[in-house]
Amino acid sequence: MAQSTPHYVDRGTIKVDEILARFVEDEALTGTGISADTLWSGLATLANEFGPRNAALLARRAELQDKLDVWHRCHQDGPHNAKAYKAYLEEIGYLLPEGEDFSVETDNVDPEIAHIAGPQLVVPVTNARFVLNAANARWGSLYDGFYGTDALGTSPTPGAFDTGRAQRVVSRVAVFLDEAFTLTGGSHGGAESYVVKDGALLVDGSPLQDPSKFVAFSGTANAPTAIVLRNNNLHVVLEFDPAHPIGAASPSGLADVVMESAVSAIIDCEDSVACVDAEDKVTAYRNWQGLMRGDLEETFEKGGTEMTRRLNPDRTYTAAAGGDVTLKGRALLLVRNVGHLMTNPAVLDANGDEIFEGLMDAMITTLLALNDLQKTDGARNSTTGSMYVVKPKMHGPEEVAFAGDIFTHVEATLGLPHNTVKLGIMDEERRTSVNLKECIRAAKHRVCFINTGFLDRTGDEIHTSMEAGPFSRKDFIKRKGWITAYENQNVDIGLECGLSGRAQIGKGMWAMPDMMAAMVEAKIEHPKSGANCAWVPSPTAATLHALHYHKVNVFDVQARLAKGGRRAYVEALLDIPTATYRKWTSAQIRAEVENNAQGILGYVVRWIDQGVGCSKVPDINDVGLMEDRATCRISAQHIANWLHHGIITRDETLDILQDMARVVDRQNENDPAYTPMAPDFDGIAFQAACDLVFDGTTHPSGYTEPVLHQRRLEWKAARG
Repeated sequence: MAQSTPHYVDRGTIKVDEILARFVEDEALTGTGISADTLWSGLATLANEFGPRNAALLARRAELQDKLDVWHRCHQDGPHNAKAYKAYLEEIGYLLPEGEDFSVETDNVDPEIAHIAGPQLVVPVTNARFVLNAANARWGSLYDGFYGTDALGTSPTPGAFDTGRAQRVVSRVAVFLDEAFTLTGGSHGGAESYVVKDGALLVDGSPLQDPSKFVAFSGTANAPTAIVLRNNNLHVVLEFDPAHPIGAASPSGLADVVMESAVSAIIDCEDSVACVDAEDKVTAYRNWQGLMRGDLEETFEKGGTEMTRRLNPDRTYTAAAGGDVTLKGRALLLVRNVGHLMTNPAVLDANGDEIFEGLMDAMITTLLALNDLQKTDGARNSTTGSMYVVKPKMHGPEEVAFAGDIFTHVEATLGLPHNTVKLGIMDEERRTSVNLKECIRAAKHRVCFINTGFLDRTGDEIHTSMEAGPFSRKDFIKRKGWITAYENQNVDIGLECGLSGRAQIGKGMWAMPDMMAAMVEAKIEHPKSGANCAWVPSPTAATLHALHYHKVNVFDVQARLAKGGRRAYVEALLDIPTATYRKWTSAQIRAEVENNAQGILGYVVRWIDQGVGCSKVPDINDVGLMEDRATCRISAQHIANWLHHGIITRDETLDILQDMARVVDRQNENDPAYTPMAPDFDGIAFQAACDLVFDGTTHPSGYTEPVLHQRRLEWKAARG
């Protein structure tokens, strides 16, 4: 049901949508010890005092963009002068001088941040089932991961259980066990007995080559029901059950191999959601609250059976040396707040203007985290008393410092110790990339995470250099030298600033959730690059990606890289990926624009009409790809750039958009909630896609959010 016109209630100097006010006062504050007056007063300060600072930072973005546009227009006729360009960036304050070396001083970070390298999930906060799956993805069946995907090279055949395929899975997993937990003699494949004797694991009488990799067990020493192993700080649990169909076929009764998989998960309030008003924000906040309290649950129907999903408990075993060992049952949860750009009508400031959404997120997501921070027993998210906020789309160190100031105010309002809130810096905007060391310095007491994001980084690259000329085709942009320099420098500067052992250094998403064989082949490059976390699109993908962290000790890689110095410098990052060869045929141009347009439409139609902020969207070749606002941004900016430089005309582009709308209609014809865009092309979703493309040069930093929010609100109002 769409929200009707907001009804606001006065809360001091701000006005709050009654839907949000009721949630905060009747639910969010319960049990926290924070009064409504304290909360609203603190939020009013953010709205009325921090809001103007936020606006000034956005004005600075626009000022710098105007200056860059002027530079490129004045230098279009000659070859690009890299030295003069860099000097100009320094002159206008876009490129800042690097200060002296330093090391971050972030304290009280959880082991999942500091000492365990592994997969990371990103999941929309508005979908309770998805966030529960993500939290519970700390553990996953490796047998299921291989059996149910194409990771063995072929996909499973629907229908009855395939005994032959299961045997292949068991053999493949045994190879992994032999590599990660090598025996002094023999093999895990076909092993007949696992016993514990004098604190050591014996497999058919043979101990592990590295006995310290045996951690714990359950059951009895002579007939364990589970064996817990550890390699590179990741646990693997061998589960035994002779009554299970797989266990019955195993000489030892081995029924499953359970991997520690998604070590951490980002619960996303930003790129993967469609939150445009108080109604949407309350859905998001309520799910985050349930995660922090530990009582979130979701009931749904699957295969004709009603199921209720809850957070998994911790796992307790008998330690090898005696006593108990408890392993966390859930991923460490970070929350991604909205960036500095967007406003939301859920709260109005003293002037009657919408509050910046990131300010609201900071106060309310931290308030809700008190449910975890104040726990004295039971399962906890953070065992060190920290909260983890990922802050996206920041441009340069001033904006990072501003984020730190926001959370200093939030901590003071809520009575939390200074620097309780840890900050993740997403290195996805060009002005952050070229000033990364100073961005980290600006949050050196809070930083817990940096990562690279190729899609947003490319979208910002195109918009920043819109006037420099037509950009290469997207596949060729990926091959340019700047992207390798960007990925390498992110790791190198992170290590240079002492992040190893204190913070995560992350890599981006594998976008093809149905192509696990390709992921298993390719994604090992992320731990090899020194990244101690990398994004995956599903819990199953997390389990399979965990294999890579057993093969590669990321902290050893980081130690080696730290000794080698930087592999790239800012000059390489400033190499603009415009096209050097522009004699494209009309067929090549149309194919490129069709690919972009189909992706935009496939994503936007779900965003506007169904409020889905991230989903598996078929591409032009009907391959399902994970799409969010970052993918939409690069596609829209790419078409806008080609339109701006006359590579394609407006009429040709509109014709392509209409053709691709028909393709998207066909791809969604079995969705009963779908509204076709053809043949009239007058729906709000189609108009939103046109806005993104035809007005793309005017959108701030090329972001899609302003258009999507405006059009989604229009859609909701039309059905209100």
